[in-house]
Amino acid sequence: MTLKTNQGDIVIAVSPEKTPCTVNSFAFLAGKKYFNGSKCHRLGSEQFPVLQCGDPLAKADGKNPTDGQGGPGYRFVNENLEGAKYTRGVVAMANSGPDTNGSQFFIVYGDAQLSPDYTPFGTVTKGLDILDKVNKAGVITPGPDGTGAPKETVEIKDVTMSDKS
Repeated sequence: MTLKTNQGDIVIAVSPEKTPCTVNSFAFLAGKKYFNGSKCHRLGSEQFPVLQCGDPLAKADGKNPTDGQGGPGYRFVNENLEGAKYTRGVVAMANSGPDTNGSQFFIVYGDAQLSPDYTPFGTVTKGLDILDKVNKAGVITPGPDGTGAPKETVEIKDVTMSDKS
């Protein structure tokens, strides 16, 4: 999967054998150009080193209280949780509880100490330097947990899936 962004390409090796629902949902949404023009709305903190994307309604301006609430209008089950770790480069689904996956996902740029509640479905193979640059710039207005909209905007221009490994 390739996320073409205004900051450059982020290439992700996905795991359809471990996460068929997740990968098929991404392929479906990418084919509908669902992610095109969406902004990554949440940048983590030292304790929570992730960049969250996939909300098509997010403004990512630090002022929109509904950022992080958008989705495709359907939900699907968690997959691949046994022994899940969220280390640098892991891509996982964001959710609002068990089996509430939609379109939002996060990319880990550090090592996040999270409980195994988020479907890990891929690993970044190119583009972690983009996340490092965005992280270095920081957030617009940190929330209570230190997260917020990134100062360095990441806009997804296009998402493509390929059969190449």
